[in-house]
Amino acid sequence: MDVTTQNFEAEVIAASMTTPVLVDFWAPWCGPCKTLGPILEKLEADYGGRFKLAKIDSDQEQQLAAMFGVRSIPTVVLMMNGQPVDGFMGALPESQVRAFLDKHLPPAGEMPEEPAEALEEEAGAGTALEALQAAVEAAPDNDDARFDLVKCLLQQGQLDAAKVAFAPVAAKVEISRRLAALQLWINAIDFVAETTGGQSAVAEFDAKIATNKRDFAARFGRARFLIAGQRWTDAMDELLEILMRDKAWSEDAARKAYVAVLDLIEPPQVKVADGQIPPQDPVVASYRRRLSSVVLS
Repeated sequence: MDVTTQNFEAEVIAASMTTPVLVDFWAPWCGPCKTLGPILEKLEADYGGRFKLAKIDSDQEQQLAAMFGVRSIPTVVLMMNGQPVDGFMGALPESQVRAFLDKHLPPAGEMPEEPAEALEEEAGAGTALEALQAAVEAAPDNDDARFDLVKCLLQQGQLDAAKVAFAPVAAKVEISRRLAALQLWINAIDFVAETTGGQSAVAEFDAKIATNKRDFAARFGRARFLIAGQRWTDAMDELLEILMRDKAWSEDAARKAYVAVLDLIEPPQVKVADGQIPPQDPVVASYRRRLSSVVLS
């Protein structure tokens, strides 16, 4: 499958929610690409649907190559559940590519039939939560572990438990950007709960924005509703609308909220072989560039 910016979302991000997608960055002039390409195509057939191969011409799709931080080709990135999980550079022999795939792909006959998020919920997201709770109990001063715990609780809608877990580090929000991001998320949920009309208030925000595109209070309120609902990219799109018109509005509130969302959705960094560059999350990378282009313009 040849992938471009037009079909990237559907053929890579969305597709990887149910079937792992192996993304091959290549170019017509690249000698090693001509060696690796047929190997990947052969393995796609041999593995009988256990993964999907997506080929991206890095010369023609420079934006996608930049999103993944591609610096040399061939570069191969494995996408699962909408996120890059591992990758390699160079024309590896077939045996090494097989070993790479076997490390990550589910065994034949055990492919998920629905998105991994749903499977995790059904199989017991509580197991992951218990592990995070145990990690915090073992190391109460480990802010990274506490961040993961509070984030997990908020994702599951356990606001009261999240607030309890967050309380010991609440005083650090002024010195920790990641903890400040959690505080922003908690505040957004409280804002929704306290706003008269609840979700119907979004229609009021929309009406105000339609009347006055510079009604930044309405835009920011709408963004807070989106954050509370974990609609991250929609929230950042709304915050960008403020930043494009007034970068410093309300003491830089829109930029701070935008950066907080990026911290909340940044996936854990995957490990790759020594000397290789870990693949970037394409959504995070794209929205970081959009912020930079607006702020620096």
